[in-house]
Amino acid sequence: MDQSLAQHTAYGPDCPDRLREAIRHSLLAPAKRLRPLLVLLSCQACGGDPERALPAACAVEMVHTYSLIHDDLPAMDDDDLRRGRPSCHAQFGEATAILAGDALLAHAFELLATHVVPPELAAVCCGELAQAAGACNLVGGQQDDLLAPWATPDLAHLERIHRRKTGAMICVSVRLGGRIGGATQKQLAALTSYGQKIGLAFQIVDDLLDLEGQTEAMGKRVGKDAKKGKLTFPSLMGVEASRQRAGELAAAAEAVLGSAELDSKGLVQLARFIVKRSM
Repeated sequence: MDQSLAQHTAYGPDCPDRLREAIRHSLLAPAKRLRPLLVLLSCQACGGDPERALPAACAVEMVHTYSLIHDDLPAMDDDDLRRGRPSCHAQFGEATAILAGDALLAHAFELLATHVVPPELAAVCCGELAQAAGACNLVGGQQDDLLAPWATPDLAHLERIHRRKTGAMICVSVRLGGRIGGATQKQLAALTSYGQKIGLAFQIVDDLLDLEGQTEAMGKRVGKDAKKGKLTFPSLMGVEASRQRAGELAAAAEAVLGSAELDSKGLVQLARFIVKRSM
């Protein structure tokens, strides 16, 4: 993944050096690569060749990184540390950070349109990723998350935020991999349900790590949510209930994979990693 991302961002001379540096600073920083890994594993689970899914995996990581760059801006979550490095705006300034995010978002769809074959499949993948990243999912979830400190504490509302802000990109990752791998309708439905469940589990664990984790391990500031009065799963459910809920979601995600003919070993391992991770 890292090699492929580096190759795709070796821009020509028309890309300003400072913009290139900002893009690669954020995109190539050490990271879990969870979403692209889900693309590759889902493709493989359907009997497909993960190499064919590599452009889609890169596209998903580009959209994810763009969202992190913009989330970290002072007008949003105002973070100066990301993936163990200064956040993009802290290193390059706000204007360049905004442009770096813009460039990554555009590049993601260029990759899908030009590297996924056949063209009909590329169009479907572009549509699905655009929907997941758009106003009713990733961006809409972020908007509601910004307003969450003023919202009435409500678990259903919090889940709705994170099924869009976090979950939609995780879910589309397994769907793109499944589509490129030739998934049947039954397999795609199972992958979708799996993605929805681990997406919510991932966010619950993220909330727990913000409360209990270490900045060095996480590569970002911890304790921010409580300081800002944000709605989180531990603040609404308590720590132990949140941990139990994440485990139940991961177990349910594993179970749903058994309902379809999938080579799901890697996806099962990833679901278990999500609830046990410390970063």
